[in-house]
Amino acid sequence: MPTQKKKSTKTLPLKKKQMEKIAVFPGSFDPFTVGHEDIVNRALSLFDKIIVAIGVNSTKQSLLSVEARVKMVDQVFQSNDQVSADFFEGLTVDYCRKVKATHMLRGIRTASDFEYEWAIAQINKKMLPSVESVFLLTTPDHTPVNSTIIREIIRYKGDASLFLPKGIDIKEFL
Repeated sequence: MPTQKKKSTKTLPLKKKQMEKIAVFPGSFDPFTVGHEDIVNRALSLFDKIIVAIGVNSTKQSLLSVEARVKMVDQVFQSNDQVSADFFEGLTVDYCRKVKATHMLRGIRTASDFEYEWAIAQINKKMLPSVESVFLLTTPDHTPVNSTIIREIIRYKGDASLFLPKGIDIKEFL
């Protein structure tokens, strides 16, 4: 005859107040593309707040000023209080610490993106163990979209509107 398990009389501890899930989505976003927008929109259900954090790289020749990129992201998400744009200099982990981020959000288009992002995530985890990296794969229609190519289209006066979020007139930001 099988023995019956005794029911536990222990009570479960009350849940501690849930910590706000803040994701930092770091990058140069020069310019912010439909691929970036898609990653943020798909991540909204995962986080309480997403900060699109524009890293300042003084050695890189940018098309758009940092201020223009912040303005562009703010315009794209103007009706969503869950998303904000900011900029930072220095290490992403230091910025995450400053804004009390719980996660870093990254988009992955290709296998080579994964290799690169995986290595960075491992270093970031060593430097800031409290922050988890979350990777979202791009949707197939956005896989070929990258800022470097879009920047070249814009530099040569081509029509990049297919690759930029709806309502963005790149001329306003140049």
